[in-house]
Parts: sequence; structure tokens; C-alpha cells
Amino acid sequence: MIVGNGPVEEGAGDRIDQSDLVIRFNAVRNFPSAGRRTDVVAVCNTGRPAQAMLGSEDWLNGSAVAACREIWSVRDPEKFLDLRPRLALSHPELDDFCDDRTEDFAAFAASRAKRHRVIARSVHEGVDEALAAYRPEPYVVPSSGLIVVVHVLSSEARSDDEVVVAGFTHQGWAGHPFSAEKRLIDDFVAAGRLSRLSSDPSSSPSQGV
Repeated sequence: MIVGNGPVEEGAGDRIDQSDLVIRFNAVRNFPSAGRRTDVVAVCNTGRPAQAMLGSEDWLNGSAVAACREIWSVRDPEKFLDLRPRLALSHPELDDFCDDRTEDFAAFAASRAKRHRVIARSVHEGVDEALAAYRPEPYVVPSSGLIVVVHVLSSEARSDDEVVVAGFTHQGWAGHPFSAEKRLIDDFVAAGRLSRLSSDPSSSPSQGV
């Protein structure tokens, strides 16, 4: 179960908590209305989001982070180091966007006996390639949610799993290509690779939100 920070249907939290693995994101804003089980917290490990999380006692000691076994850094440090010169020209206002805090998340995870992993740049670049088919408007980077979805779907260890998403509104920061991302997620659903959560346990997950 991959749970974005958007709202979920009433009653969906119970179904989320019944999953074998639950992945949440960043500040986990819909916790606990979208369930409590948290196995992984995937974080934006660069720029202002990283600074905000690492500087917040509420995040560092929050229930979702305390419950998780793993913290995933979504942004490969070398990929974002390579992005810095381009963004300095195209988006000078994002001067701290590529500031890397991966080692800080790794140290925090180690201090709490949690596993830390970094999602490979090849996943990010594969997502960019997949999105190109939908002719997105110019964007900065794909969203963390889409990066994690593709990472999970491309994992051989998860090849036999049913992968379900919830709380994905495909709205937010203008630097993410949300319209194209929604179309890509919809195509994953149509191909049977992914489902969207329904709060009704008698219906197929793909018939939900």
C-alpha cells in the first residue's frame, strides 16, 4: 500500500492497516485518518522539505516515523548534484532545491535502529522517460509519490505483490508534472500493474478513488 498525503475515503484507513507493507511520505499529513500502520516513510531528502523534517521535533518524534522500519531517500544525491547547474539557469529561485541531506537522514535512521536506503537515479530517469510519452509541460522533477510507485513496480522482490495506491490527488507543487503523472498512474491501473484503493472490501481496489 502506497499512501500519498491526500484524503482517503472514510473507512479506508482500516484497509490500509491490513496491508502487508505500508509506505507513506514526508510529513505524513493524513496520519492517522489514512490509517496508522507505517512500514516505510519515503522522504524528499534535498532542499526545504528535508530541512523542515530534520528540523522538526514533531516529525523526528512523530508516531508515523517512530513506527516505521525503513526511511527511503527518494532523491539520488548524484542526480540532484547534476541537476543543480541546469536549475540555476531555469529556476534561480530554487537555489537550495538540490541541497543534499541524505547523510542526515541516514544518521537519523541509524540512531533509531531503522534501515535507510536511497532510491537509485535510474528510477528517476526512467520516470522522466515514461512521462515524456504524455508530453508534460516543462517541470522540475517528478513527484516523490510517482518515484516510489515506479521503484516498487520495478522491484523483482515485489513482482508477485498486489500494489495499491491511496491518497494520490495528483495536485500540489507546480514543479511536478501532475497531469502527466495521473495519466501514467491511470495506465498502470488499466494494465493491471497497480490498483487504486476502495474503502469497500467487497469491491476491487481499482474501482476506488
